[in-house]
Amino acid sequence: MSVVTCPNCGAKNRVDERRAQQEQPKCGKCGTPLPAAAAGTGAGRNGHPVEVTDATFQQAVLGAGSTPVLLDCWAPWCGPCRMLAPTLEQLAGESKGRYVIAKLNTDENPRTASQFKIDAIPTMLIFKNGQLVDRITGLAPKQAIVQKLAQYA
Repeated sequence: MSVVTCPNCGAKNRVDERRAQQEQPKCGKCGTPLPAAAAGTGAGRNGHPVEVTDATFQQAVLGAGSTPVLLDCWAPWCGPCRMLAPTLEQLAGESKGRYVIAKLNTDENPRTASQFKIDAIPTMLIFKNGQLVDRITGLAPKQAIVQKLAQYA
């Protein structure tokens, strides 16, 4: 059980992490969806990127509210994607709730990859308030990623 502050009204909400993986937690006072990162869906709370699928994209990425989400679009056979993975693990561990690091396997989740026109990997998409706000294509150094995220945090 974790306590999550509603980004809309400031009310404190108790959220069961297991239930949060199955359904979008909502504020008990105003009904606003609670941010995925704070709600215990694994988005940075355990120091690792969240695995996103076509089925969980809406909740995990678009439902994160004002918390920026960096979605790494990758595939297991992609060398540069595998080279980028340790950097994203570090960023997830360092996030402290300022942002969420998530990963989408484009081979297993073609609907979301197609929706955002992922034609080269690795591609990192940055979302805020449910909107795509930036894109980084190719292998980028950690500092470049951090600078992009800082613009939206």
